[in-house]
Amino acid sequence: MRIRIGFDIITQQTAPTPMVLLLHTRPELQPALVCPEELEITPEVSHHLFIDSFGNRSVRLVAPVGTLRLHSDTMIEDDGEPDPIVPTAVQHPIEDLPDDCLPFLLASRYCEVDLLSKFAWEMFGKTEAGWGRVQAVCDFVHSHITFGYQHAHHTKTAKDVLEEGKGVCRDYQHLAVALCRALGVPARYCSGYIGSIRVPSESAVDFSAWFEVFLGGTWHAFDARYNTPRIGRTLMCVGRDAADTALITSFGAHTLEKFEVYCEEVE
Repeated sequence: MRIRIGFDIITQQTAPTPMVLLLHTRPELQPALVCPEELEITPEVSHHLFIDSFGNRSVRLVAPVGTLRLHSDTMIEDDGEPDPIVPTAVQHPIEDLPDDCLPFLLASRYCEVDLLSKFAWEMFGKTEAGWGRVQAVCDFVHSHITFGYQHAHHTKTAKDVLEEGKGVCRDYQHLAVALCRALGVPARYCSGYIGSIRVPSESAVDFSAWFEVFLGGTWHAFDARYNTPRIGRTLMCVGRDAADTALITSFGAHTLEKFEVYCEEVE
C-alpha cells in the first residue's frame, strides 16, 4: 500500500531566528519513498541538511522576519501490516548490548530513570523479562494516564506523569521509556506519522509519539498511548526523549500560525 505523508506549517518571527528542523523521515526509510522527500521553504532561505547524533535527518536555517512556510508532500510504500508483535523477543544482558544502545538506558531530561527505578522493579520485577515485561509496562501506563490536551505542559516529566496520572501522547511515552530503562531495557523516544489508517478516526491527524525498545537484536515499536498495533507508522526521528526530537527547535521567539499534518492511505 502507499501512504501520503506531509505537512503545511506556517510560523511568524519578529526577528531573524535560528532553527533546527526534524521534519524528514529517517534515513533508513528513504528506499521506501515513492518520490523524493522535498522540504519546501518559503521564502527561500539558506539552509543545509545534516545527520544529527541520533541519526536523524536535520535541517538548519535562520527564519526571516515575517512569515516562514514549511511544506512537504510525498508518498511512501508500506506493507500494510500492523506493527509486529514478537513475544519471543528476548531481553539482552547489559554486557551484551551494542555500544549505541547504552545511552538509551540512562536518565534524560524528561525520563528520570534513577527516581523511578524502585517503583519499576517493585511493579514489574516479577514479570518475565523480554517482550512480556515491556508489554506489562505499556498496559500499566495506558491504563494509568488520562489523556487530555489540557494536561499538556512542556516541563512535565515521567515522574510528574506517574504522580498526576494525566497527560498527552508524549507523556505516555516518557513514562514507559523511563520504566523500561529502569528495568534494563534500552528504550528510545520516537516521533513521526501514524494517522488513522483502517481504524476509526479519533481526531485531526497530527505528528505522534511512540517508543522503541531493543529486544532480540533489533528495535521494536511500542505505543503506550494507543497500546494496540497500528498500520502505516512512519518514523521521522528518535532520541532520548522529546528534548531530542522536537520538530522545530527555535533559538528565539516565533508564533505558530498554521499546523496541518496528513497521513492517509492512497488507493
